[in-house]
Amino acid sequence: MNDKIRHILSQITVLEDELRTSLQEQEGRLRYQIEGKRVEFEHVVKDAHVKLKRGLFAWFLTVRPQNYLTAPIIYGMAVPLASIDLFVSFYQLTCFPVYGIARARRADYIVFDHQHLAYLNVIEKFHCLYCSYATGVLAYAREVTARTEQYFCPIKHARKILSAHRRYAYFLDYGEADDFHVRLEEFRKLLAQELECSAAPENDSN
Repeated sequence: MNDKIRHILSQITVLEDELRTSLQEQEGRLRYQIEGKRVEFEHVVKDAHVKLKRGLFAWFLTVRPQNYLTAPIIYGMAVPLASIDLFVSFYQLTCFPVYGIARARRADYIVFDHQHLAYLNVIEKFHCLYCSYATGVLAYAREVTARTEQYFCPIKHARKILSAHRRYAYFLDYGEADDFHVRLEEFRKLLAQELECSAAPENDSN
């Protein structure tokens, strides 16, 4: 990886931090705060949300017919999604300690908080919870796979791929064969450092 690419990647990191800060500021303007696992809005905002909620009868009247037809297919995906969740969790629980890789924290990817939105009726909340679970499981599985790829094969593809995981940009270029095995060990050392960092707070609290 040349200096120009390193510079661009560092700029991306800075921009991502700025974006995260801006999003947090926007959340503050929406006047809610997180208390434990609950999200609490100011009373004025919450009252306005309640008034915007669509009743079940009105909601059923506005649902498109094709949505009813495809609902069994959509919710039928719950079984494979739950299987992915289970097997990915089992895989990293058993294999990552052997490889010296920090486990991805499932709760960082699978987040349920839409049920606190008063402008959603009970069915809309259920839809949101399902979508949150589905996207969360896939993001969680992707991060576990990305860490595995970094351990075994941190090499980019010859062709451009869309929406690569966050570790991909730092992988070796396709065909970059010089000292491959030495550099592979460097990637593994980085994973080991992540493991040490994730374990540090636990050690400090003892």
